Amino acid sequence: MLGSDSHDLSPHHSPTFHIYTSVPECSQMTDTNLLLSYKNFWSLITSLPTPTSVLAVSVTVGGKQYLLGLYDTAGQEDYDRLRPLSYPMTDVFLICFSVVNPASFQNVKEEWVPELKEYAPNVPFLLIGTQIDLRDDPKTLARLNDMKEKPICVEQGQKLAKEIGACCYVECSALTQKGLKTVFDEAIIAILTPKKHTVKKRIGSRCINCCLIT
Repeated sequence: MLGSDSHDLSPHHSPTFHIYTSVPECSQMTDTNLLLSYKNFWSLITSLPTPTSVLAVSVTVGGKQYLLGLYDTAGQEDYDRLRPLSYPMTDVFLICFSVVNPASFQNVKEEWVPELKEYAPNVPFLLIGTQIDLRDDPKTLARLNDMKEKPICVEQGQKLAKEIGACCYVECSALTQKGLKTVFDEAIIAILTPKKHTVKKRIGSRCINCCLIT
């Protein structure tokens, strides 16, 4: 397992990925589904129940095979004191929000980023927009319209990622698996990226680069 300050990612190491939900009241809708879909996409090795679910999967990136430890930490308030206990030795965080839950988008900046800066200030993190399959869903749009809200668009996600200093912004769907592999590919890349790096905002086949000084 790599330390958070190491960039020597080799097939002999087991990088630890920490999936971080921003929808406390319905975490099963975002990060857990994301993790389970990734499990099904690759091959499950181990699984433990929440509040912290741990999956180990093998994935090939750039022609090299890695064993990833995926930690799904519960976002409920009941686990506020327990979450940081699982942060040591984490190599990269995935901060997830639902694109059809504006409140979860707001929580990224107000809750999760401050917590990461307090407990893991030197560990890279990605911003992940989930549930993109619901962005055009009639029932979902009707529900949001009743609350005078709209789905979070790609540009909003990109803007927030730059504002909070995320390595990149990636969108995906646990249901259709669109963008799912990209999430974890980019997470591996983030571990190898030095602190002064080029930020990638990848949506499907699009990749927009800008300079970030951290």
